[in-house]
Amino acid sequence: MGYFTDKAILVTGGATGIGRETSKAIAAAGAAVMIGDKDDRAGETVEIIKQAGGTAEFLPTDVTSAEQVNRLVAHCVERFGRMDGAFNNAGVLPPQRPIHEVSEDELDLAIDVDFKGVFFAMQAEIRHFLSVGGGAIVNTASVGALIADPNMAAYCAMKHAVAGLTKAAAVEYAQAGIRVNAIAPGFVVTPMTQHWADSTEFTDMFFQHNISGRCAQPEEMAGTVKHLLSDDASFVNGAVWTIDGGQTAH
Repeated sequence: MGYFTDKAILVTGGATGIGRETSKAIAAAGAAVMIGDKDDRAGETVEIIKQAGGTAEFLPTDVTSAEQVNRLVAHCVERFGRMDGAFNNAGVLPPQRPIHEVSEDELDLAIDVDFKGVFFAMQAEIRHFLSVGGGAIVNTASVGALIADPNMAAYCAMKHAVAGLTKAAAVEYAQAGIRVNAIAPGFVVTPMTQHWADSTEFTDMFFQHNISGRCAQPEEMAGTVKHLLSDDASFVNGAVWTIDGGQTAH
């Protein structure tokens, strides 16, 4: 305890996976955590945090709605009296198919959640941080923001966009005391990716290109996010931190 004592952190997409484990880690370090998510399992995350002695609250939020994200930020400030950092983690994995077969609806889903959801969250968070003299933002990108795989064009394009948005915001707001960074996870086993983990064909192929020879667990992302949100990372800005077990080093 103590890392985030008397601080409040907002997390989108905290229902499961990376969002849940990071919310737990931040709360264990002393933060009050405000979770915004469409998935009601975010309530389970809150209960886990409270049972461990932490402070957390869940507000149902659709990140594709700027109005709802603005409400989430306002609720965090009202409920906890402050907001010191934000982890924009909400995202989707669109169906995998070649570019020429991607439907307009599938493309819109990727744009609306994986890019606009981050954009809207950052807008609301930055407005607040400008009013209080600064803060820290961490976005979830992906190794798909650095490289590309077949049949994932929409996802990769949006994650590249998140990386670019992260850098652009860091450049614009550094002098206002706002730091903006991103993480680029590799293959992390979450409810969204469980179907890959269950496929021997996929894992055999993946492990050939990853020097770690295994998938990551969500809690292995949480430490980096916690660091980037903290004062220990006071000179880290505009960076995209790769957490891929060596996948992109191969």
